[in-house]
Amino acid sequence: MIELKHISKTYPNGTHALYDVNLQVEKGEFVFIVGSSGAGKSTLLKLITCEERPDGGELTVNGQNLIGIKRRDVPYLRRNMGMVFQDFRLIPKMTVFENVAFAMHVVGAGNREIKKRVPYILGLIDLQDKGDCYPAELSGGEQQRVGLARALVNNPDMILADEPTGNIDPALSFEIVDLLSEINLRGTTILMVTHEHSLVKHFQKRVVEIHAGRIVADTKELEEAEL
Repeated sequence: MIELKHISKTYPNGTHALYDVNLQVEKGEFVFIVGSSGAGKSTLLKLITCEERPDGGELTVNGQNLIGIKRRDVPYLRRNMGMVFQDFRLIPKMTVFENVAFAMHVVGAGNREIKKRVPYILGLIDLQDKGDCYPAELSGGEQQRVGLARALVNNPDMILADEPTGNIDPALSFEIVDLLSEINLRGTTILMVTHEHSLVKHFQKRVVEIHAGRIVADTKELEEAEL
């Protein structure tokens, strides 16, 4: 589903974010991407979503070569991705229902479909009674669940979560990853950037560690080597 071969990225200010990264993620996997601040974790996600472009190498998502992808084709690529962010990125003047529905409006969904789909998704994340609330009326954990609902509502092939538990109470962090794990069991591929080792240890998923722009450990490779 996702394949990076010899991917490197240097920003215009001279920051070397990634060096010769090779990574393959199969459909239906749940992968934690870990590493210290500035290691290149978020850059990796930004390359997959085409928010940034690599300097060289090969990058394929769902069989589509992203090297040289035209700007007009990027929105269509992203329709198969759900994104969850550390800072929630909810629209303050919109209700919970409207925030989630907005993601469907963007891809051209009709009102009838929206009225049916949004309540279903809010039920999945146990916020069915919060549809008329505004973000400021919610706790941090509830706001992040709305962000997750927005990522889910268009039934994406994959979810890319960039430090989704960074701004919520530690106890709620497990709740968010529990939800992501349930979504993963339904067949959705999950890539989650995190620095919270307690989560990684508890959920025992595949772990890819990045240090100074290079992949230095991958539990999948270790498991395959032991077979």
